[in-house]
Amino acid sequence: MATYRKLSASEIAALEKNNCFCEDWNNIEVTEKFNPERVRNTNFSGNVKIGALEKSFTFPGNITRRSSINDASIHNCIIGDNVYLSHISGYIANYKIGEDTSIENVDTLVVEEKCSFGNNVSVASLNEGGGREVPICDNLSAHIGYMMTLYRHRPELIKRLENLVKEYSESVSSDMGEIGCNVHIRNCKTIKNVKIGSYATLDGCAELCNGSINSNEAAPIHFGISVIAHDFIASSGTEITDGALIDKCFIGQACQIGKQYSATDTLFFCNCQGFHGEAASVFAGPFTVTHHKSSLLIAGMFSFSNAGSGSNQSNHMYKLGPIHQGIVERGSKTTSDSYVLWPAKVGAFTLVMGRHTSHSDTSDLPFSYLIENNNESVLVPGANLRSVGTIRDAQKWPKRDKRKDPNKLDQINFNLLSPYTIQKMMKGQKILLSLKEIAGETCDTYYYHSTKIKNSSLNNGIKLYELAINKFLGNSIIKRLENTKFKSIEEIRKRLQPDTQDGLGNWVDVAGLIAPKSVIDQTMQDIEDGKFKSIDEINECLAKIHKEYYTMEWTWAIVKIQEKYGKKIEEITIADIIGIVEKWKDAVVTLDKILYEDAKKEFTLKTKTSFGVDGTDEEKDKDFENVRGDFDKNPFVLEVLNHIEVKTALGNELIDRIKDIK
Repeated sequence: MATYRKLSASEIAALEKNNCFCEDWNNIEVTEKFNPERVRNTNFSGNVKIGALEKSFTFPGNITRRSSINDASIHNCIIGDNVYLSHISGYIANYKIGEDTSIENVDTLVVEEKCSFGNNVSVASLNEGGGREVPICDNLSAHIGYMMTLYRHRPELIKRLENLVKEYSESVSSDMGEIGCNVHIRNCKTIKNVKIGSYATLDGCAELCNGSINSNEAAPIHFGISVIAHDFIASSGTEITDGALIDKCFIGQACQIGKQYSATDTLFFCNCQGFHGEAASVFAGPFTVTHHKSSLLIAGMFSFSNAGSGSNQSNHMYKLGPIHQGIVERGSKTTSDSYVLWPAKVGAFTLVMGRHTSHSDTSDLPFSYLIENNNESVLVPGANLRSVGTIRDAQKWPKRDKRKDPNKLDQINFNLLSPYTIQKMMKGQKILLSLKEIAGETCDTYYYHSTKIKNSSLNNGIKLYELAINKFLGNSIIKRLENTKFKSIEEIRKRLQPDTQDGLGNWVDVAGLIAPKSVIDQTMQDIEDGKFKSIDEINECLAKIHKEYYTMEWTWAIVKIQEKYGKKIEEITIADIIGIVEKWKDAVVTLDKILYEDAKKEFTLKTKTSFGVDGTDEEKDKDFENVRGDFDKNPFVLEVLNHIEVKTALGNELIDRIKDIK
């Protein structure tokens, strides 16, 4: 805690000699290492405290500046040790400025009144017409945002969550703003009612009003040139640059927004990227990415998704206003110029191509292609399980998690196959078999929720879902029995018993957190019952649920294994386990071979078009190889081949370990 004192007569004389002015120098206090020679051309008003001025700053280009206060107007501020303030054309008012911070060439930096710095701002998420407003706060997680957005049928839950956000907002409200330590602000215009965390860089911002920039040493924040942001919260590690326009938005950890991107009433959670395009009333779950100038995301929920150029949706049918909404479940992609007329629901890991206006719901048929053909929506169930792009996406998401803050707000499950997706495939299989039974095996076309399914697509979907189900269940049992030597079938059966009852029933994807619905329901009930006293306590509970994922996953998997094979744990034999593992091996190898063949398409003669422009076919091949590489040496291809070997060996190891047990 710094110790302050009044200015001495000699210090006042030195300040006045340096063209400094204050109506009452008694309102200015300084620490013992204050140096009046480093304060020039500055007007002081209100109560001002100034720390030591003895260090130097090194700026880009190896420019050195001494910590000092020059050409500024300072009103009612607490200035920490070794701060550099220079060329403040307007004034700095009502701020506490941390040590080693530099502020240069800024118009106005002010807190006008008591405010909450963006906390408790209401964001009209998902539905532009209202009714799903989310009050944002510094510690908002994707999962709490999900509950507040989608569970409006539980008014007590919404009320409790809103009250907790309000209480937090009141606790951080102040008529004094904070600028942390090691902050660098330069060439900015208006900054009003904004809290700025340590190690943030603000360079060339046009206007920032009513917000929190929650930067820290582990995960600094960068706001860049011409950014305009009103009523916002930016979480640690974010980058908002290049003329981005932000209005009433929460921006999660390690997000990147820039290149004139425009966002209104949108929740962006961790690792989202928005460039060039526009978002309005969007719930952008983790890893929502849109890079193109003509892409519009509006009134939809997305996560782990990629919007192609020209992708857009409509939430307005020109009757009662923009009141419609859509859900795009995790892992889905939209191709260039795709269009969806809300309301609609797109199943997990679905590829959307073309224009779709029939309000389809494919949520129980994941990993599909949704294609437009002759103005109709055609569904190809399970087709995305054959796509090398799907596996590549699943592998890249963990690698693209840029969060460096040890306190991670969002709990992210990256698994492609989980109880959440497998339960949908199981249900999807039943739907396809039911369509086949009702309409007949020889029917050319089947209809499901405003989509058409060809006969061949339906049959392939059933087979692909079966492969994925066998892969997941086999993987679960191998994982459960790994690294253990068993002496008897009784020991194996004991190991197969679940460790908890949590995990039974349906599972949900709560914006990145995959968990049993019963566990999430109980958490919401606990919120309604007032068992949580803060948003942080709820986040801690959700982190614990995430940590226990694999324990609960096994509870679900062993139930499905028993149902699928018609045997209780007490009846399972060595032959049964070996049979499950053999099916798993077949599923893994079959799917990997499909992926291998799909990858090979990227190296066909057709894909070499435009290579070797002015040369022979031989030169075309060489040009292609030098740019794209050789198929057999492609890193992903090698990984697929290695995956076949490794997984086959893993299955064989378990079979060898248990085959002789009686």
